Amino acid sequence: MSFISKALFFLAILYLSLISVTIAQDGYPGLVMNYYRDSCPQAEDIIKEQVQLLYKRHKNTAFSWLRNIFHDCFVESCDASLLLDSTRRMLSEKETDRSFGMRNFRYIETIKEALERECPGVVSCSDILVLSARDAIVALGGPYIPLKTGRRDGRKSRADILEQHLPDHNESMSVVLERFANIGIDTPGVVALLGAHSVGRTHCVKLVHRLYPEVDPALNPSHVEHMLHKCPDAIPDPKAVQYVRNDRGTPMKLDNNYYRNILDNKGLLIVDHQLATDKRTKPFVKKMAKNQDYFFKEFARAITILSENNPLTGTKGEIRKQCNLANKLH
Repeated sequence: MSFISKALFFLAILYLSLISVTIAQDGYPGLVMNYYRDSCPQAEDIIKEQVQLLYKRHKNTAFSWLRNIFHDCFVESCDASLLLDSTRRMLSEKETDRSFGMRNFRYIETIKEALERECPGVVSCSDILVLSARDAIVALGGPYIPLKTGRRDGRKSRADILEQHLPDHNESMSVVLERFANIGIDTPGVVALLGAHSVGRTHCVKLVHRLYPEVDPALNPSHVEHMLHKCPDAIPDPKAVQYVRNDRGTPMKLDNNYYRNILDNKGLLIVDHQLATDKRTKPFVKKMAKNQDYFFKEFARAITILSENNPLTGTKGEIRKQCNLANKLH
């Protein structure tokens, strides 16, 4: 055998060995586009249809689905741990102070039931959580974001570590930026994700510290009057329907009006005010206030990163039968 023939033979053997290694490693491909193409071809259409139906009946479901992806995927893994109910041994993330105001979890179950009728035991709750957020963004006038699927569901709540991961609206911008950076989201991504405050409303419990005992001088005086009207009590009842809309101009639309509002000192939360004044974030706020396409581009990029944070794939985790309960182990 000539030298060239030996070399070619060696390369062929090497190539075949690499293929076998790749196949072994890729037996479970992780997150991919259209993961359910063969196992449940209608999965993404069913989720989209259910989101549209539920949104027509209950407009605030879209805000809930958008908030779900943030609260679930930010805390260690995008594995639907947020949806688990409390048990005798485990506190639900839904019942912690950090989940105050979160609701409409039952509609995730509605989507799950529709999928179970079509493809029993195939589509994970974590993929439902992510795709319902994606379709809610579209319902609110935001961009369509192609997202990968193939996540599997976790079996435990992470209520005990929420505070270590989730940024709080009263924390410094340095802490907020650091928390986002920990999962790979840079400064323009942070500014874009906080643009979700363009929709929905904020309970008075979360903002009265800016009104009582004295009004925060950073607030726009013209906006203070409206806030005081909506939040007349220094110690509001958490169960009372006392809210201020995040954006009075286009409250049901995900758009860049939020950035114009916070530049005009009309942000409800401390983090909104900081976003418009901190030298690290203000340039991006101004750019997004002027250019909605730029906002949507950065928002889509950040949502994609968030949705792919440390998912369970392959043989890790499980496919829950019900999204609020881990499967019984036999």
